[in-house]
Amino acid sequence: MEIKEGYLYHISLDFFKLVDDPNLSVNHTGIHSRPSYFLVKDKDLLWFIPLSTKIDKYRKIIESKRQKYGKCNTILIRKIANKENAILIQNAFPTLPKFLSHPHTVNGKPYRVPTGIQQEIKYNFNELMKLKKKGINLFFTDVDKITLLMNQELRSQKSNC
Repeated sequence: MEIKEGYLYHISLDFFKLVDDPNLSVNHTGIHSRPSYFLVKDKDLLWFIPLSTKIDKYRKIIESKRQKYGKCNTILIRKIANKENAILIQNAFPTLPKFLSHPHTVNGKPYRVPTGIQQEIKYNFNELMKLKKKGINLFFTDVDKITLLMNQELRSQKSNC
């Protein structure tokens, strides 16, 4: 499977079992597995940002953050694949290609997020990463622990080659 930045993917259950982080979005299965995750590439790791259809819930959170801080760059609500989605940048996490289950498809084709929305997501993600480097962590997931686990997986893969 070719992995492309800016597309949506689904993550395998193996990842969630390995990481065991209660702050990760729950992986649902059924007719369609969900949530879908937006991909941002960063060196050896792939960062995934979950999408949610719980728009009303996240509109309230966005409004609360705007009232408190004057802005909200941790959650965006945008139309993706013909429906509104909450883009939960605050819930981003790193993983590896081996933990991808499959691309999200629309009409049988992998779905690419529109360029303008991609740029907005990446900009806000990069802002959160800059704050994290300064000691201000706005991520809900334990990105340090998950990054460590993924780097251990990478080293293990390389030593098995």
